[in-house]
Amino acid sequence: MESCGRSPGRVFTAARSHSFAQLATAIDLAFGRWDLAHLHLFTLFNGVRVRPLDWWDGEAPEGTVDGHHTKLARLQAGEQFAYVFDLGDNWAHLCTVADTRIDPLDEFGEAPDCPVPYLGWGNVPDQYARRWYRDGGESPMPKHPVRGLGDLPPILPWWGERSRG
Repeated sequence: MESCGRSPGRVFTAARSHSFAQLATAIDLAFGRWDLAHLHLFTLFNGVRVRPLDWWDGEAPEGTVDGHHTKLARLQAGEQFAYVFDLGDNWAHLCTVADTRIDPLDEFGEAPDCPVPYLGWGNVPDQYARRWYRDGGESPMPKHPVRGLGDLPPILPWWGERSRG
């Protein structure tokens, strides 16, 4: 399975027996999302909407199917569908099912029990547009936002100076 389009992008291996909920988790982790409490939704090419999450207060949108029970087997080779994480900020992904299958035993030496990325490109933007620690996403750029190597603790040889005690 490919997550394609504009950068950044990720290519995943996923079995037909994996669920849409498992794919959503894999996509979120591959794109560095850590605040996973946001609503998200798949929209298939035929208009079917798959909710991979238990919605707040159990009020799922009308006409959606449960992503925990809906398997990726319902997708066909070459089919495209969308995944949107955070229905407020709309982190949208265009996903494309690969035309050919791979054998995960040949490619990775094992068959993963959930979808996993195995190829990727592009810079992953921060979920809240932060550029440094404690940035609120809209803060003005500080004079020195990045610490120099001399400011790091001397754990690695090229970090800081070891104090001689």
